[in-house]
Amino acid sequence: MDLNMIWFILIAILYTGFFVLEGFDFGVGILLPFLGKGDTERRVIINSIGPFWDGNEVWLLTAGGATFAAFPHWYATMFSGFYIPLFLLLIFLILRGVAFEFRSKDKNPKWRKFWDWALFAGSFAPALLLGVAFANIVKGVPINAQMEYTGGFWNLLNPYGLLGGISAVAVFTLHGGIFLSLKTKYSLMERARDFTHKLWLPVVVIYLLLVSATFLYVDTSTQFGIIPGIVAILAGLAILLAGVLVRQKRDGWAFVMTSLTIIFTLATFFLLLYPRVMISSLNPEEWSLTIYNAASGAYTLRVMSIIALIFVPIVLAYQGWTYWIFRKRLTADPATLEY
Repeated sequence: MDLNMIWFILIAILYTGFFVLEGFDFGVGILLPFLGKGDTERRVIINSIGPFWDGNEVWLLTAGGATFAAFPHWYATMFSGFYIPLFLLLIFLILRGVAFEFRSKDKNPKWRKFWDWALFAGSFAPALLLGVAFANIVKGVPINAQMEYTGGFWNLLNPYGLLGGISAVAVFTLHGGIFLSLKTKYSLMERARDFTHKLWLPVVVIYLLLVSATFLYVDTSTQFGIIPGIVAILAGLAILLAGVLVRQKRDGWAFVMTSLTIIFTLATFFLLLYPRVMISSLNPEEWSLTIYNAASGAYTLRVMSIIALIFVPIVLAYQGWTYWIFRKRLTADPATLEY
């Protein structure tokens, strides 16, 4: 295993970690205007992800930085070709961060309602855009021999890309609902459980549509071997088990299953890509970007590996400590709420 492959795997892990952790953040934000009955309950919902959301976004920043350093041609092609959706992603993430901070600055109900819906938009839109982007990456986009994206914004809004976006929103919403079942008590917990119970079947249908469409739109003839096939089956089994566990009110295990669904789905996508990082729909055999023709030099990869070995364990330990410290369930008692 060479450094090119190692960094491809590390970047896949970073994006997967972001989808798992920020996925429930997005889901909670999407559910905020619908599950929170009154200002106090909405405060509880926001507080459930308050200690985590900004740390979870670091995974995306790190993945982008690692892509830039390890595979600069991948970074350049992706960020120039997907410029508009990535710009929109940035705008909505900024809106989301501002909403967290501004909501409690004024007690006016209209003010707080506006920022609640801003949190919804800042969670829904990034989930949709990221799903569209990843679906297009695995499907293939028009890239020429100079590693330049030759399509436009509307090329990305194809049926498979949109289905990828809808699937991401659906799975993240289910993931977030189960997280709320873990983090809240009493009526809000029961409402979250009831919602996830009702949402589970539509999510399964959407997810199975994505799996079916993958066989239609993605070149699986040479890439979809036994290992990606097994991983895809595991993803389907995980989301099916999540529904069973939700019915049994085993929230922790249900959350594990939705996490595994996301992990196995991203693993399938990256296995379908390998050794490519972006597939050219114009000439897949010769013009696709791979872990070799898109990579930095060997010295850069070696230096990056040393830095990663030092700092990644520290970051993981710190984030794990954060989750442990803020592990307790929250109640709607105004005396216990922090604004």
